[in-house]
Amino acid sequence: MKNKSPLTLLSSNKVFGGLHQQYQHMSTSTGCEMRFAIFLPPQSHVQPVPVVYWLSGLTCTDENFMQKAGALGVAAKLGIAIVAMDTSPRGDNVADAEDGAYDLGQGAGFYLNATEEPWAEHYRMFDYVSVELPELIEANFSVSDKRAISGHSMGGHGALVLGLTSERYTSISAFSPICHPMSSPWGQKAFTAYLGKNIDSWKQYDSVELIRSHGISTPIFIDQGLDDPFLDKELKPESLQALLEHNAYPVTLRMQSGYDHSYYFIASFIEEHLVFHAKHFDIDL
Repeated sequence: MKNKSPLTLLSSNKVFGGLHQQYQHMSTSTGCEMRFAIFLPPQSHVQPVPVVYWLSGLTCTDENFMQKAGALGVAAKLGIAIVAMDTSPRGDNVADAEDGAYDLGQGAGFYLNATEEPWAEHYRMFDYVSVELPELIEANFSVSDKRAISGHSMGGHGALVLGLTSERYTSISAFSPICHPMSSPWGQKAFTAYLGKNIDSWKQYDSVELIRSHGISTPIFIDQGLDDPFLDKELKPESLQALLEHNAYPVTLRMQSGYDHSYYFIASFIEEHLVFHAKHFDIDL
């Protein structure tokens, strides 16, 4: 086991025979205090368990998924740990949108490494999620090195991008992801601010561009609600669908009638997503 990093325990609750805990720590990636939550199923008391990393959407924190998704009972049965982190660096010394906009700055890190000022110093969520946090989790908790990644909206974008750029994840899933942020107002605003006006530098954080240039080897499972108010303008699943129609990629994209962008949608299908990841963890179902 690696040397343990200092963690400050903020809360701890027993649930479904396992343990939900919230921690804070100083991040070397973001240069500020970061917060995450972890659910450890009862099986972790006996042996290390695999981990699903959950990335939340705009305005969320580590708390939204853990409290609203209804995932912990399923994870307890399957023997899967879940880690949910904050959606951006935060603090008095961390840059934020001057107009208080919800889609830029604190709460809207977009899971990338910013290169432009005033964001570059702290907004390094790609490094935090892909390297620092998993190493921290594996050093401090009873988990294995098996990882999957999932997320919602901005977090679905992050899950796809991180999953497509690393071989460390056995599977990827997403709810209502921003599939093609380069053609989305949310993505264009964030990428211009964080990465500058060189559009070529945006492609490394766009799942459609990554798939177009590198293909897909990791299994992907996506659910999208057809009553999602952001569907046409921001999420762009049709851009991904066009690639799937011409390539035999290991991707399931389901369009769910009547569902919106909320956690009611996530709660309706989270069990199927966790079972999907369990199969790729080689967990006996």
